[in-house]
Amino acid sequence: MKISSYEDTEPVEELPGVVKREVINSMDGAPNFCMRVFDVEPGSSTPAHSHPWEHEVFVLSGWGIVATELGERRIEKDSVVFVTPDEPHCFVNTGSEPLRFICVIPIQK
Repeated sequence: MKISSYEDTEPVEELPGVVKREVINSMDGAPNFCMRVFDVEPGSSTPAHSHPWEHEVFVLSGWGIVATELGERRIEKDSVVFVTPDEPHCFVNTGSEPLRFICVIPIQK
């Protein structure tokens, strides 16, 4: 069992204004899923991308949009998002405070 603060995990700057922490991954003995915490600064966004796996997102704080090929959907604290495999998407902080969310993906083997 692992119990820690997400702040104990070294942050990695994905790109300017976007920080990722892999709080649980295969190095912790997790065989199936990786849990990540993202902080997206106001005006910043994750890169637009897609991948062959699903992922689940839970918004901890802030607000913004998820941009997809079908348009934009507003997200805010306590929103949950299910991104299907191969669905193009990005998370954009449209608020005035950091957008923080948990993102769970399968471990790539």
